[in-house]
Amino acid sequence: MKILLIEDEKEMSRLVASLIAHSGFKIDVVTTIADAFHAIREGAYDLLLLDRRLPDGDGASILKAARRLHPGIRVIMLTALDALSDKISGLNAGADDYLTKPFQGEELIARIRACLRRPGGETRPPIVVGALSYDLQTDDVTIDGSIIHLSRREIMLLRTLVQRVSRVTSRESLLMEIYGSEDDVRDTALETIVSRLRRRLSELDAHVEIHTVRGRGYLLAEKGL
Repeated sequence: MKILLIEDEKEMSRLVASLIAHSGFKIDVVTTIADAFHAIREGAYDLLLLDRRLPDGDGASILKAARRLHPGIRVIMLTALDALSDKISGLNAGADDYLTKPFQGEELIARIRACLRRPGGETRPPIVVGALSYDLQTDDVTIDGSIIHLSRREIMLLRTLVQRVSRVTSRESLLMEIYGSEDDVRDTALETIVSRLRRRLSELDAHVEIHTVRGRGYLLAEKGL
């Protein structure tokens, strides 16, 4: 699942982003309404974590545009505005949940997971390639109906490749999806994850293959195609 955090307090955004990443989610961070609009237009997010007090206005103003572009997106407001009237206005503006600062990290992750489990909005059917099925809603991976367990980075790699079946995804795109803006990541780190995932899929007889396209990147395709 991919989450966008919209928070201008540097220490708060650092702590929240680290917590979310270590809980197995992909996280992007922006600090203003303007940057949030751009991120939402350019990317597909499953959930927004939204501060109310931002340098260029009330974060609630993002909600209508976010829902217009992505009807199924979930929104949790994270804010110091703790008056009942603030909570009501935030929920009425379209937020799914409202968590006031300060909060415990365990509660935030629990609320994120609960929010993402709720039915409604856009539904995306699992992508099936060979004997492998990838559920975009839950990140569950099954082979011949049996759930398999992969590492967080293997999941992030597979999620990206499976949404572009038989199309090349560049190394740069995969590095950004898996590692974000970490500056010290080398191509060898990506090659290690690809090799590990390729071996797992082969051992489990998933009938899919990850192909290396020299000088361009990688693609996933049904075995034999």
